Amino acid sequence: MTIPTAPARTAGLVISLAVSFLMLTAFSGGIVTRTQKNGTGCICHGSAATGVVNVAILGPEALTVGQTGIYTVVISGGPLSGAGTNIAASSGALDLITGQGLQKLGDELTHTGPKVPQQGSVTFGFSYTAPLSPGTVTLYANGNSVDLSGDPSGDEWNFALNRSITVSPATSVPGDGVPPYFALEQNFPNPFNPTTTIEFTLPENAFTRLDVFAPSGERVRTLVAAELPAGVHRRQFDASGLASGVYICRLAAGTSRATRAMVLVR
Repeated sequence: MTIPTAPARTAGLVISLAVSFLMLTAFSGGIVTRTQKNGTGCICHGSAATGVVNVAILGPEALTVGQTGIYTVVISGGPLSGAGTNIAASSGALDLITGQGLQKLGDELTHTGPKVPQQGSVTFGFSYTAPLSPGTVTLYANGNSVDLSGDPSGDEWNFALNRSITVSPATSVPGDGVPPYFALEQNFPNPFNPTTTIEFTLPENAFTRLDVFAPSGERVRTLVAAELPAGVHRRQFDASGLASGVYICRLAAGTSRATRAMVLVR
C-alpha cells in the first residue's frame, strides 16, 4: 500500500476545501431539482427536513387553461437570518416577478442569494401560467432557513405542502353579459405602486367581502363588505403607507372563496 506523502495529503485537503467552498457558494446563489418533484431537499443545509421551518405556497386554487396567476412562497421558523427556495411545477410555466430575489434555471425557480426576513417571514413572489389542457397540476417548493454564519451546520429546511391547482376550460360569457361563474381576477397592474385594480365576478347576488392581508396574516384593508348584485365588479386598492411585499387579496361571497397574491414594489 502506498502512503500519500505530506504534500499529496496537503494538496488533497486544499482540493477538498475548494470543492466544499464552491458547493456552498453555488448553493447560496440558488440551486434547483431539490423539491419533492425531483429531489431530496436542501440537504446542504441539514440531512433531513424539519418541522421547525414552515414553508407554504399561497395563491389561486383554480385557473383556466393558459391563465397566469401570482403565487408566493412564505418561509418562517428556524434561524431565519436569511432564507432561500426552489420552486417547480408538474406542468405549465413558472416565471419571474421583478424584485423578488428569484432566478430561473431551466424550468424551475430558485433564489439569487439569501433573502432577509420582514415581519418574521421571507416571501418570494412568482407567476405561474397554467397549461393549455384542463386537469390538475401541482406546484412544489422547499425553503431553507439559514443563520448566515457560513457554516451550514446551524441551518434548517423543509418542504412546502404541495399546492394543487385545478385547471378548467375557458368559459364563454352568455349574451346577457353576466358570466355564470364566481371568479377573482389577477389585479392589474401587478406588480404595482401604489394603486392597482381588482376585478371579480359574482354569478348571483351575495353578501361579499373583499379583504387584503399582509404576509403576516394581518388584515390591512377591507375593500368591500356589502350585498352586491350578480355581475362584474371592480375595486381599487391604494397601498399608500404600506411596505413593499406580497399581499394576499381574499374574496368571499356566499359559500365561494378565492385568493390572489399581489406584489407591491416601492
